[in-house]
Amino acid sequence: MSSVAVLTQEIFNEHRIGLLPEQSGAAAATGAATGAAGGEEEDALPTYKDAFPPLPEKAATPEGTQESTSAWAAKMRSLKSSVITQVFHVPLEERKYKDINQFGDGDQGKVCVDIMHKTGAHLELSLAKDQGLSIMVSGKMDAVMKARKEIVSRLQTQASATVGIPKEHHRFVIGKNGEKLQELELKTATKIQIPRPDDPSNQIKISGTKEGLEKAKHEIMLISDEQDKRAVERVNIDKVYHPFITGAYNKLVGELMQETGARINVPPPSVNKTEIVITGEKEQVALAVAMIKKIYEDKKKNATTIAVEVKKSQHKYVIGPKGNTLLEILDRTGVSVEIPPSDSSSETVILRGEPDRLGQALTEVYAKANSYTVSSVTAPSWLHRFIIGKKGQNLAKITQQMPKVHIEFTEGEDKITLEGPTKDVQMVQSQIEAIVADLISRMDYTEISVDPKFHRHLIGKAGANINRIKEQHKVTVRIPPDHEKSTLIRIEGDPQGVQEAKKELLELASRMENERTKDLIIEQRFHRAIIGQKGEKIKEVRDKFPEVIINFPDPAQKSDIVQLRGPRTEVEKCSKFMQKMVAEMMENSFSVSVPIFKQFHRNIIGKGGSNIKKIREETNTKIDLPAENSNSEMIIITGKKANCEAARVRILAIQKELANITELELSIPSKLHNSLIGSKGRFVRSIMEECGGVHIHFPSEGSGIDKVTIRGPVEEVEKAKQQLLALAEEKQTKSHTAELRAKPEYHKFLIGKGGGNIRKVRDSTGARIIFPTAEDKDQELITVIGTEEAVRDAQRELEELIKSLDNVIEDTLSVDPKHHRYFVSRRGQVLRDLADEYGGVMVSFPRTGTQSDKVTLKGAKECVEAAKKRMLEIVEDLDAQVTIECTIAQRFHRSIMGPKGSRIQQITRDHNVHIKFPDREDPQALEVVQENGEANGEIKEPVDPNVPKKCDVIVISGRKERCEAAAEALKALVPVTIEVEVPFELHRYIIGQKGSGIRKMMDEFEVNIQVPAPEQQSDKIAITGLANHLDRAKEGLLERVKELQVEQEDRALRSFKLTITVDPKYHPKIIGRKGAIITNIRTEHDVNIQFPEKNDENQDQITITGYEHKAIAAGEAIQAIVEELEEMISQNITLDSRVHARIIGARGKGIRRIMDEFKVDLRFPQSGAADPNEVTVTGRPELVDEAIDHLLNLEEEYLADVVENESKMAYMRPSAGNHVAADEHRGPSKGFVVREAPWTTDVEKAPDMSSSEDFPSFGAPVSSAKASPWGPKRF
Repeated sequence: MSSVAVLTQEIFNEHRIGLLPEQSGAAAATGAATGAAGGEEEDALPTYKDAFPPLPEKAATPEGTQESTSAWAAKMRSLKSSVITQVFHVPLEERKYKDINQFGDGDQGKVCVDIMHKTGAHLELSLAKDQGLSIMVSGKMDAVMKARKEIVSRLQTQASATVGIPKEHHRFVIGKNGEKLQELELKTATKIQIPRPDDPSNQIKISGTKEGLEKAKHEIMLISDEQDKRAVERVNIDKVYHPFITGAYNKLVGELMQETGARINVPPPSVNKTEIVITGEKEQVALAVAMIKKIYEDKKKNATTIAVEVKKSQHKYVIGPKGNTLLEILDRTGVSVEIPPSDSSSETVILRGEPDRLGQALTEVYAKANSYTVSSVTAPSWLHRFIIGKKGQNLAKITQQMPKVHIEFTEGEDKITLEGPTKDVQMVQSQIEAIVADLISRMDYTEISVDPKFHRHLIGKAGANINRIKEQHKVTVRIPPDHEKSTLIRIEGDPQGVQEAKKELLELASRMENERTKDLIIEQRFHRAIIGQKGEKIKEVRDKFPEVIINFPDPAQKSDIVQLRGPRTEVEKCSKFMQKMVAEMMENSFSVSVPIFKQFHRNIIGKGGSNIKKIREETNTKIDLPAENSNSEMIIITGKKANCEAARVRILAIQKELANITELELSIPSKLHNSLIGSKGRFVRSIMEECGGVHIHFPSEGSGIDKVTIRGPVEEVEKAKQQLLALAEEKQTKSHTAELRAKPEYHKFLIGKGGGNIRKVRDSTGARIIFPTAEDKDQELITVIGTEEAVRDAQRELEELIKSLDNVIEDTLSVDPKHHRYFVSRRGQVLRDLADEYGGVMVSFPRTGTQSDKVTLKGAKECVEAAKKRMLEIVEDLDAQVTIECTIAQRFHRSIMGPKGSRIQQITRDHNVHIKFPDREDPQALEVVQENGEANGEIKEPVDPNVPKKCDVIVISGRKERCEAAAEALKALVPVTIEVEVPFELHRYIIGQKGSGIRKMMDEFEVNIQVPAPEQQSDKIAITGLANHLDRAKEGLLERVKELQVEQEDRALRSFKLTITVDPKYHPKIIGRKGAIITNIRTEHDVNIQFPEKNDENQDQITITGYEHKAIAAGEAIQAIVEELEEMISQNITLDSRVHARIIGARGKGIRRIMDEFKVDLRFPQSGAADPNEVTVTGRPELVDEAIDHLLNLEEEYLADVVENESKMAYMRPSAGNHVAADEHRGPSKGFVVREAPWTTDVEKAPDMSSSEDFPSFGAPVSSAKASPWGPKRF
């Protein structure tokens, strides 16, 4: 990087000011003669070499090196390598390991490797001719020195020696923190042991090589000899004469040390020692001792003392901060002042010095003692904080004026202590006394006694109560904290406010004493419901009973106790109200479960949830249905008992309407219920499955009720009844149970179609057989229940059946090839059903194209026979199958199919037929028939209107009677259309936003509603759907029409308009800040208020729209605001524009505070205004006057700060702008001019930037050129 500095002539001349006197004189003389002769001006200019000294030239020396001779040359510090190499020699006689054969391998090699690891240095060993060991060590200096020490101690034989030096010199050998000793051991590669301080021996032991021993001895003796030359002298001088030896600010002792070269240590005044220690060379110490003793003897002979009495409290003023006052007196008078210690009760001060100086010193002591005074002001302790002010504001005003005065408030005492200069203290005392007198005249306090248990209730939630009292009565109230256990509450402030606050607090306290606390027992499950979402419900209760505090327990406590506290009557009322709430909740939390067959759940829900929604709304209950993928059939109804029963009846009625369902009640002793239900409900579940999925409901355990309810189809209910009674009878007589196992694939065959096989076994034996359900872990276990004999017979028959199933046989069957496709289609679904139903029998059909009718069945004998029989039945059905056509217009096909084809699937299942709908006819694909009856050159046959279109024909396949029944069912689904008359103007409201209204009605009533296009202006709306849905849809539509007509009438009433005239200047005030005022009027009166736009002609017209009476009320509210505004006045005042920013404050906080406090509007001038000092104040006359007074006070306060800041700025360095002005004053600059520059000589001109010779390119050959005044070229 490089930087360029521009140096002008003026700056250069300024720089010359810093030259030597004779040089600066010459420069000044030259500057004075600038305007004279041109030659003199030329001489004043610096030469090129003076301004820009050339870089050092390199001249060849005899050795071939170059050395610098220029003024720029300076000695450059040579950089040394951080890695050094040293060679150490160990003679043969001193080698520790002398085995020549093992050189580099034995213990010697291992030691070297260990040293390298320890120190980080690199070692190389070699053997000299004399068998001496040479070791080359490379590494950093520290590592090499450590390695050398290790080599000497581990590879060289060790010798030892002792050296005796005086005991007091040992510490100098050790050095600070042992650093000197460590350095010595590293330097000499020895181990030095110095005796402990408590050892009387003065012998230092050294161990190492001979060479190292000699070096160590020499170094230790040098240290000792150096210390022999030094001396330490201790002189006892009376403590009172120490100040005369040290002098003021240690000046005298410093001069002594400088003169003698010895170090003199005088104990400080706080240390009660008389010994002065002098150290240094012997001659220096002797000289210093003599001089100190001379001073002591002189002062002892000539000095006299005076004892004076000074008040103990004034001693600190005589001493001064850090003893500075005593030092000042000693410096000016040469007299030492002795003050008794602070823990002494003596008030005697002793002055010691020359007799002629004592008088002056005494005067200064008294002056210092009396320069400060202590005074006190009587002020009740409760007024202290008012005197101090908020955050010390009041006190700060006093201390800023009199910073030397210390003001101390003592808690609990009725006085204020002042300390400082006498004059200042008197002024502060008078100010504080005036403040105290003023406060006492307009303030009062009182104390009331209130039981501490009521304190927090007096404070209120988040301090609401106490803050209200403080604001209302303009007082401060101090309530003691809980840990003080105090009953006294202190009220301070305006006398009238204090009395009113006292009265209100005592009333609150007495009311609380009459309070009572009541615990309500409410089950925790109801707590959340009572509180409501986000506490809305409990807020309503608290608003109704504002004087009652309601506390709920923490949910984690699992407590049922809700605590009420407040006035006795209010607590009772609140208690009754909450008990009523709980009773309603308990009534509404009744729950009943209704078993409904799974296939009827969607009918109960209805299209788009219309049925279930209607039941919920009309019965006011909560109805929960199980998830679609759940096996549960229970629908749970929650609400009031009567409502739950009503909802239950309606749901059961829907099921009964859809199927032939009946309900039967049996009486079975409750003691048998558990045995009939079985483990995990196995027994009762087997009965329900066997009897076509009937519902059997047992009463809850322990209820003692004998009634058992069975619900389902009539025939199945009867069967379930017989089985339950038989099972109950068995249980009452003698019941026996047996278990046997069979492969799960055999179970369906054992059960038989419709339970036929298992029924035969049960009928013949009288035993009950239970097969495992899908949820059971053991899928092979079959349980037999009944009498011992019945169980034995059933077990034998089942075992025979299972054994026969294990007997695998193969059989064949002839099936016409035309029917093969039916069995293998749909990925062999029919064959899979046969395998599931008949014990896993395998059925194989011949390959396609073989034209064989032979079908092979393989499996258990009974299974094969049963499967064969079933297949023949299927073939017979296929042979008897017919196909009929049902003609229904194509436009109804989608409606007949139902959502996702659900209706058509239901008909297919119910009638066991196959239904095929035709392809939809594409109107755009029809060819245009020409006028002559030709199309594509072919003559078109005339269409017979009696022949149905192909797109209208639905094909039904199956047995004839089933096909006919299916056709009737399809025709029953054809929708019917009726028309309902609805006024045209209501059509758009019926359609709703984006068609939401009409879509909702279509979903609710399961019909299609068609509204005529707007251009038709028709009143007819067409409803299309099933006949049984049309009546409900028509009623719903007419009901909606009535609602819309009522809304239309209401809209007409709301459209009343009222126009009022208001001067536009009041519009912003009526709107309010951020529209707050106008929004409040709109909300309160439920009206729309429209102000004129900017370009409207009638700028004074405000339009109000809404109900007539509300619009009139809103107009009156606006007129009231206008009347109030008309009473206001505007007044202009002059405020110095320099204080405007301070008054406005950060982000307008200051001006907003003033406007809020005085209820006025302030307008400050904008930038560029004619009068920048003019401020407009608008408001009520009395408030405007107060606001103006406040603004003028603020101006006076802030203006003082502005003036002070401006006076300070006058002494500060001028800004950059001033420099510019000064430069302009000097006149145009000629730039920096030098003499004898290279470009001014005839020999050489300025370098050519485009010259390749002066500025060669990289890599280009350089031609030799003559020497240049720019210096030799360097490449």
